[in-house]
Amino acid sequence: MSETRRKLTTIFSADVQDYSRLMGADEEGTLAMLKRYRDAMSRLIGSHGGRVINTWGDGLIAEFPSVVEAVRAAVDVQNELAGMNTARPADGRMLFRIGINLGDVIVDGDDIYGDGVNVAARLQASAAAGGIVISNTVYDQVRNKVAVGFEFLGPLAVKNIEDAVPSYAVRIGDDAAAASPPAAAIIQYPAAAQTKPRQPAGARARRIPALLAVAAVAVVAINALTWDGVFWAPWPLLAFAFLSAMIWVRGQNRIDKRIAGFSVVGLGIVAINLLSWQGTFWAVWPLLAMAVVGTVRWLTRG
Repeated sequence: MSETRRKLTTIFSADVQDYSRLMGADEEGTLAMLKRYRDAMSRLIGSHGGRVINTWGDGLIAEFPSVVEAVRAAVDVQNELAGMNTARPADGRMLFRIGINLGDVIVDGDDIYGDGVNVAARLQASAAAGGIVISNTVYDQVRNKVAVGFEFLGPLAVKNIEDAVPSYAVRIGDDAAAASPPAAAIIQYPAAAQTKPRQPAGARARRIPALLAVAAVAVVAINALTWDGVFWAPWPLLAFAFLSAMIWVRGQNRIDKRIAGFSVVGLGIVAINLLSWQGTFWAVWPLLAMAVVGTVRWLTRG
C-alpha cells in the first residue's frame, strides 16, 4: 500500500444554480451551454495557475497553489460568465455558485479528498447564484491583496466538522449583477464606490466605439476644412483606434485578455513609428522589451 500524502492547498468548488430546472426546460441546449461555460471557467482557472481536478454533472473542483490567484480566478470567472449571460433571457441564464477554502487535503493520484474539500463544497452551496463565498482561512490571506469587498456571513455549519466555519461573501462589481436576475444580484461595488445605476457593460462597449467613429469623421473633416498642407488627422485617429481596440479586448472572451492587450499596444507602437518615420524602425526595441516582460511573467506566474 502506498503512503497517504497530504498537502495544504486552495480548493475551488463550483456548481450551477437551478441546474435541474434548466435541464427540464431544454436538456440539449443546457448541456451545450454548460460545456461552453465550463470551458471558459477552465481556461480562466488555468490562466491563474490552477488546475481542474474533477467535473461531474454541473459541478467542478479545482485547486490552486496560491490563495490570491484562486480568488482572482473566481472573480474573473463570475465576471466573464455574467457577460456571456447578457445575451440570454433572465430565466435561461446559467449562474454558477463558487466556494473557496484553504485547507489540508489527502492526495490520491490526481484527486484530493478530506475536510478541506467538504468545506469548499459547503461554501459553494451557501453562495448566491453568480456569487462567491470564501472561508475565513482564505479571507485572512486575501483581504488586503485583492481589490474586492467582503461581507461577513457568520459561522457556517459543515457536516462532520465540529466547529462552524466563518464565511465571507465576495463583492466584486455591479456589471455582473446586472447580468443576473434581480433575486440573485449579489455582485456589487463596495458602498464607497456606489454612485448611480449604470448601463449594462455590453451597451456601453457598443456605444463608445460608435462615438469614437463619429469623432474620427469629425477630425478628418476639420483637418480638410482647415487644410494648410499638413495632414495631422492620423494622430487622433490612431488614438481613437487604440481606445476602440482596448475596449474590444476588455469585452471579448475568445483570446486571453493579457495577450490581446499586449498585441494592441505592440501594434500601436508600430503605428507611431510609421507615422513619425525618419528612416529608423525603432519600434523593435519596445516590442522586444514587451516580449521579454511577457515571457518572464508567464514563467513566474503561480
